[in-house]
Amino acid sequence: MDTYAKSKINKIRLSKRAEYDRQTVHQIVDDGLVAHVGFVDHDWPMVIPMIYARIDETLYLHGAKAARFAKTMGKGIPVCITITHLDGLVLARSAFHSSVNYRSVIVHGHATLVTDADEKTRALTLVTDRIAPGRWDEAREMNEKELKSTGVIAVPIEHAAAKIRTGGPVDDDEDYDLPIWGGVVPVRQVLDPPEDDGRLAPGTELPLSIKKVLARNSG
Repeated sequence: MDTYAKSKINKIRLSKRAEYDRQTVHQIVDDGLVAHVGFVDHDWPMVIPMIYARIDETLYLHGAKAARFAKTMGKGIPVCITITHLDGLVLARSAFHSSVNYRSVIVHGHATLVTDADEKTRALTLVTDRIAPGRWDEAREMNEKELKSTGVIAVPIEHAAAKIRTGGPVDDDEDYDLPIWGGVVPVRQVLDPPEDDGRLAPGTELPLSIKKVLARNSG
């Protein structure tokens, strides 16, 4: 099935900005680095920014196994995950019609704690490589203590939808005669040159993973 089924959970009110196509949803997810993960703990709503990775129809999150997110979400509770890219500031001639251009995804699913060692290692590898492609193989291998203290949460994509806005402002016809600037200020994420921590071993060169990260600037 090439689209996510619409339901009361994921249906977007403004249909012209809605996308349920799996490829579109996956692309927006894969282009991001930070997701905001919402869940309820002791009757209080919580939203935590987290890095993540996607494997097919599952999102993986990781952090300290003793942290609130792992203890709470690992029980199989429903969660909501949002990922947003800000692409432009849309400045209309009126405050009412001003907006932003964006690509966003909302995912709903039931979270579970990953206990299978192979699945956990694969997820951690992908999360690490999302930050810098190939970094997992460059870095020191995780030891048993580190693996045990790290919690990995799997969230199957049960419901999902993308919402996208592109283009310039849409003003009222009579407002176009006003001497007020209207248009878009594009927004993009730029990576600055890497700064080492001042403790590099002699002869250490810039790794391929960082070069791949910097290549995103021209992407």
